[in-house]
Amino acid sequence: MVSVNRAVEPSIVFVRACGQYLWDADGNRYIDYHAAFSPHLLGHNDPCVNEAVRRTLESGASLYGSGTTELEGRLAEMICEHIPFVDSVQFLNTGSEATSQAIRLARAVTGRDHIIVIQGGYNGWHDDVACNLMTPLERLGPRVSPGEYPFVPISAGIPEERRKLVHVVNFNDLASVDYVCEKYPIAALITEPVLQNVGVIRPQAGYLEGLRELADKHGFVLILDEVKTGFRNGVGGYATAAGVRPDIAVYGKAIANGYPIAALGGRRELMDYFVHPDPERRVLLAGTYNAHPVPVAAAIATIERLTADGGAVYRRLEALSEQFESGLREALEEFGLRAAVARQASAFCVYFMDHEPVDWHDLAGHHDYALDEELRRELIQAGIYWFPVATKQISISAAHTAGDLAETLAAFRTCLERCLEKRRAEPLPEKAP
Repeated sequence: MVSVNRAVEPSIVFVRACGQYLWDADGNRYIDYHAAFSPHLLGHNDPCVNEAVRRTLESGASLYGSGTTELEGRLAEMICEHIPFVDSVQFLNTGSEATSQAIRLARAVTGRDHIIVIQGGYNGWHDDVACNLMTPLERLGPRVSPGEYPFVPISAGIPEERRKLVHVVNFNDLASVDYVCEKYPIAALITEPVLQNVGVIRPQAGYLEGLRELADKHGFVLILDEVKTGFRNGVGGYATAAGVRPDIAVYGKAIANGYPIAALGGRRELMDYFVHPDPERRVLLAGTYNAHPVPVAAAIATIERLTADGGAVYRRLEALSEQFESGLREALEEFGLRAAVARQASAFCVYFMDHEPVDWHDLAGHHDYALDEELRRELIQAGIYWFPVATKQISISAAHTAGDLAETLAAFRTCLERCLEKRRAEPLPEKAP
């Protein structure tokens, strides 16, 4: 029995990873674009990060269970320095813990219970957000705006009373946010600034700014979940690059290049609720492993690598990403396919539809899921690891080379041609999300 979120087909047992490569138990090597759901911005087992971890272990650092550490203080200072809207930060172990704490904090600050989540977004596994990820349209219903969609759980065990507090709207739909806020006392809206669990769905012009205005108008806490976008879009995250100021932001994944850590940061007057002098208003934040010295050391080393030489890592990633995007577009044009390449920094998705999707209804109603999944299976057979679920993003790391990209693009052409030949011989079955 494997961890259920790793149970995919084809089932592969990986035994090691280095840089941009994975090896399975049979000795097969893959060029990795999955990056463990994207945290390996520097590549697997980056030597600088691993050296920082080794030094920390050899120094006698341990899980103390009391007090703080110099490493924790240093990391907090680095994050507050690089992210202009983060006045204070707390460390946790996973993105789900961090989003759960962010929502609890918003409820404490506002005295309200209801929240807004985004259809097609993923913000963790806890009850408030374990819903409406890749919902079939026949269950979700037609597009409505202004309006909201039914809570569709992605897990059993979520109480009905809890579901009544969660309101679902589409990405890029400000009118529906305003509509829901007029009906319910909303404590928080939580969203990825770019939907990256259904590929790369980018915010339309004015959308994030509009959320900021609606948060100010209705008094809810704007939470940006940058677990995937944070650090791939610069050390300041996507919000900093976009010039949008959330009340709270959540980070994970790439902070420590794959070591388990998450961060929750934001406006001081909100963050101070974790140490509020009134015990009835104080927000509990606990976790024995929070700010463990090993992932904290990894995070410090990661940030040092990302900021060295004026951000040389990002300049190289951008050059590689432009090259890869151009190659994908050329290949798709050669085959005359209706397809779009969506890219945000070094994260990509190929959509088999004639435009980039703007929300879940758009994606689910137009994308060729069967071709997407067949292509991913063929690529894995060819030694290119794209996660074998349709619309999941692919990511370039700093360890990739121009040669890796050329090899990948050649395989992409060959595998796509094979998929199209199969389709001509025997049409792929209809496959909905």
